[in-house]
Amino acid sequence: MKHRHRCKQQRKPVARGFTLIEILVVVVILGILGAVVVPQIMGRPDTARIQAAQTDLRSLASALDVYRLDNFQYPSSEQGLEALVERPSGFPEPKNWNPDGYIKKLPTDPWGSPYIYERNDTNFTLYSLGADGQDGGDGLNADIRLADL
Repeated sequence: MKHRHRCKQQRKPVARGFTLIEILVVVVILGILGAVVVPQIMGRPDTARIQAAQTDLRSLASALDVYRLDNFQYPSSEQGLEALVERPSGFPEPKNWNPDGYIKKLPTDPWGSPYIYERNDTNFTLYSLGADGQDGGDGLNADIRLADL
């Protein structure tokens, strides 16, 4: 006859919950984290828009430089940035214009306004009017100019 050894009686785990103090401490910690982190996260879209505008300005400037290499000068102010997408008419005539264009589509700034292009004698000015869409401004409303990058 085999004897079975009896295992020690297993104790049932005691159900233990959180005390009110522990819950309040966690709520306070979450509140502090929310007060510190949320404003920083909420401020990021504006920073991202400014960086996107800066990237667009650099890309447009590169396309304008390639246009100049092909055609020996930048498009006139009247021809504008559209000369990068479609063959422009008028003076100066782009004799070596790339049939594929220089960019696929003319971008607008992150606030939905067109980028502003003005040709000087031998160079150009390129900028966005910023969040307010008006000349000048401070902070998010400041103009974003290629010359400042």
